[in-house]
Amino acid sequence: MKTILSIIPLIIALLALPACDKDNDETPQIQCDDTVIASANNYLNAPDDHLNIISVVIIGDCLAINFGSSGCDGSTWDLKLIDAGVISKSLPPQRNLRLSLQNNEVCDAYFTKEVSYNISSLKVSGTKSVRLTIKGWDEPVLYEY
Repeated sequence: MKTILSIIPLIIALLALPACDKDNDETPQIQCDDTVIASANNYLNAPDDHLNIISVVIIGDCLAINFGSSGCDGSTWDLKLIDAGVISKSLPPQRNLRLSLQNNEVCDAYFTKEVSYNISSLKVSGTKSVRLTIKGWDEPVLYEY
């Protein structure tokens, strides 16, 4: 009987073990729509059709950009977030980005969209943050990691 009583806590611990999930933290995993492109050539030469950036926010490793442009419904817009491929030597380091839009829609309506980009590739080793300057957005955005 004493042996059975000493095993009961072990059985309870083993039954409770599956409930302890180390991967189950409270932070929701954000899924970005696309990834940033690092290319000096694309930064200079990619399409640059008119758009208005409404808001910019960083959530985890995603940079979410809310923007607007004219068109028929925005379904054919081709968007890319492009990094100039240069890291400015400042504290914190700085990167220059631009949202490239190719808009072939010929309509007078105005639509807004939000897109997000995984910016983890923009991290600068040896630092804990990088300042992102986005063409068409007045304030630099601090990406802390």
